[in-house]
Amino acid sequence: MNKTIVNKILITLGFLLAYRVLAYVPVPGVDTAMIKAFFDNNASNALGLFNMFSGNAVERLSIISLGIMPYITASIIMELLASTFPNLGKMKKERDGMQKYMQIIRYTTVAITLIQAVGVSIGLRSLGTGTNGAIMIDMNVFIAISAFSMLCGTMLLMWIGEQITQRGIGNGISLIIFGGIVSGIPSAIAGTFNLVNTNQISWLVLLFIAVIIVATVASIIFVELGERRIPISYSRKVVMQNQDKRIMNYIPIKMNLSGVIPPIFASALLMFPSTILQSSSNSIVMQIADFLNPNGYLYNVLMFILVVFFAYFYASIVFNAKDISENLKRQGGFIPGIRPGEGTANFLTEVANKLTFWGALYLAIIATLPWVLVKASGVPFYFGGTAVLIVVQVAVDTMRKIEAQIYMNKYKTLSAVGL
Repeated sequence: MNKTIVNKILITLGFLLAYRVLAYVPVPGVDTAMIKAFFDNNASNALGLFNMFSGNAVERLSIISLGIMPYITASIIMELLASTFPNLGKMKKERDGMQKYMQIIRYTTVAITLIQAVGVSIGLRSLGTGTNGAIMIDMNVFIAISAFSMLCGTMLLMWIGEQITQRGIGNGISLIIFGGIVSGIPSAIAGTFNLVNTNQISWLVLLFIAVIIVATVASIIFVELGERRIPISYSRKVVMQNQDKRIMNYIPIKMNLSGVIPPIFASALLMFPSTILQSSSNSIVMQIADFLNPNGYLYNVLMFILVVFFAYFYASIVFNAKDISENLKRQGGFIPGIRPGEGTANFLTEVANKLTFWGALYLAIIATLPWVLVKASGVPFYFGGTAVLIVVQVAVDTMRKIEAQIYMNKYKTLSAVGL
């Protein structure tokens, strides 16, 4: 393997290791044992889901307890605004404008992080203060320290994600979420076997869970590798001019154009209000928080709807049929039987819409199916569909990027020797 690729992989692993180390750095002034006991008792609600996405950093009240979700929430808000306001969308497409756009996302992340950090800190008041409580210092001082610590932690995670994207392999933000989820797999496996040993579930049920997980993973891989290849022809003149170069003779359109983004965005949006609502002792607010329980009907219905929405929304951003048709026309290429220009754009849009429909449906089903199985069988399922979906998609995407880097280096080597 090329030295450059090895260095990128090592850089990625190094930053992910730093992320896992930060998960064990607690916010000052708390009794971590009491905090962990509290989250163990709330493992089945929104706090448990939030803890899973943070790589169990929440149960330690780490400085990165909020994880990367505030950044993702800020990105969602900016994407929605960019699609609504043309000037903002234009800014995003320009090189200088993109820097301002990313700066706005960072400032928005700071605001969201502070709101969530204060909400979490106030919510911990119910665990008591003083020597017999979880908060061992003055509450007002703790809120200030906790909010500042979590803000620094989230900003540091955001920086780590950007460094992985620029200097490592794969999407940094997705890999951070991937690392957080994967870190909980050993304890989940141990917990499952403990349930079997204590006769809370049978070996037959465990086998059923294993079959469902394998089938889900296989389905995700099958769909993620699936694509529609639109054939392209070039005029004889173009072929002759580029006879020494490789010309792509098809346009690949993935079935799942939006990738891992829809379930991540949907989870981030649903966890944001849950984090805020958990800090209230008002009966009505607590009832609303219960409705947003990950094991409840409302949460999973909203998850299904949001995943479908973001699948269509993000697919429209990443796949621009008009730009593809114009580039194809400039290069002297055309789709056989389809008129160049607007006709090609309309054809590509129609194909992309059909694939996005099935891709969105697949994402929504995978995200909610495990919950349906849990309700039907009554067995505990440590990793929901969203977690499995994110882990497999990020792994597949990262492997693709490593392969692309390997092929690119091989091509450069062959070009250098004149082959």
